[in-house]
Amino acid sequence: MHVTVATTRVNLATAVRLMQVGTADLSIGLMRGQLKFLREAGFNVSVVSSPGPRLYAAAEDEGVQAYAVPMVREISAFNDLVSLWRLSCLMWRLQPAITNVGTPKAGLLGGLASFVSRVPCRVYTLRGLRCETATGWKRRCLVLAERIACYCAHRVICVSDSLRQKAVDLRIAHPSKLVVLASGSSNGVDVDRFAPTPERLRQAGILRKQLKIPTDAPVIGFVGRFTLDKGVCELVNAYSRLRQQWPDLHLLMIGDFEEGDPIPGYVRETIQKDPQIVHTGLVQDTAPYYHLMDVFALPTYREGFPNTVLEAQAAGKPVVTTHTTGAVDAVLDGMTGMLVQAGDANSLAFALSSLFQHPDTAHRMGRAGQERVQREFRRDLVWKALEHEFVLLLQQKELPVPQLTDLGTSQSQSLPVDIVL
Repeated sequence: MHVTVATTRVNLATAVRLMQVGTADLSIGLMRGQLKFLREAGFNVSVVSSPGPRLYAAAEDEGVQAYAVPMVREISAFNDLVSLWRLSCLMWRLQPAITNVGTPKAGLLGGLASFVSRVPCRVYTLRGLRCETATGWKRRCLVLAERIACYCAHRVICVSDSLRQKAVDLRIAHPSKLVVLASGSSNGVDVDRFAPTPERLRQAGILRKQLKIPTDAPVIGFVGRFTLDKGVCELVNAYSRLRQQWPDLHLLMIGDFEEGDPIPGYVRETIQKDPQIVHTGLVQDTAPYYHLMDVFALPTYREGFPNTVLEAQAAGKPVVTTHTTGAVDAVLDGMTGMLVQAGDANSLAFALSSLFQHPDTAHRMGRAGQERVQREFRRDLVWKALEHEFVLLLQQKELPVPQLTDLGTSQSQSLPVDIVL
């Protein structure tokens, strides 16, 4: 598969080669817009993940080279060794100056492949710690995997201050290796995409009718994986309690069930059968759905930095989330939302009830959250900080830094989408 991309500013033959690696093609969504920005900043960008439509779309939409290397999310000795071999061969062939690996499995395998391939500048983007909610042998394996990934990296980018502190507490890496870019977040948020424009509000009105949510019904919103560590059990519990006070209350759940870390069967059955729980499944564009919500809830047990919270705040919605790693950085308690204890459905229900009872407070929090996102978490702020970190690392290794060249708009080239088998 090939796509044709106009080359206007970067000579790919001489540009600094940068390879970004994620596990599943879903992780490419965490780099949306970032790949194109780095390409236009002078890097020759390659992106690697398991095969999937988002990987191929990245090649076409962002104008970068895409390589598909199958990787599994859970622990699998044989499959992991095969993926490690494929990644190592790819890096030996492409000879990147910088690798930036992220998500737990790609962090480990991509980090090891970068190390054995002698990539001169190795970066690991730590987007969260799965070991926080694991127990027993699995927790020990996950901690070990993170330590190996961090050992292989010259720099570990933590997506929030609390995540950095947790990494220090768990002795995953030396504090001198751990950095947080700007105010945090892995990719920032496209503020304009989620802003309450007349067109987006019109789309939300159409969606409300399609989803059969009454015009005046209060709505709690959730976007994410339906798993235990996202606090889905507590969310459904709190919703059920609040129905006694607000009979018309609806719970809008955008996302789907996962086999890893599954929720109990009775909670799944409630989501599927309760007529006032609206389960959309995965959607292509979540932006208009936020404007159906009165309050956004994320009762998570752990995060790196929750992008959905930034999106909800960009849409002007107050947020209720938890005093957990990552989540505490996303909300200013009492100002842009409310923080509750993870695993406490009573506290969650009380916080949500308080916002429904005091709509002026909810509106004020939503406005404050929107202003904070605009001020601190715009995508360009995160991207420029990332570019600066890459250039700094290249300079420390005494390697060439990206140079922009105006090639005109008439030239183009065919960028490959290769499946590495």
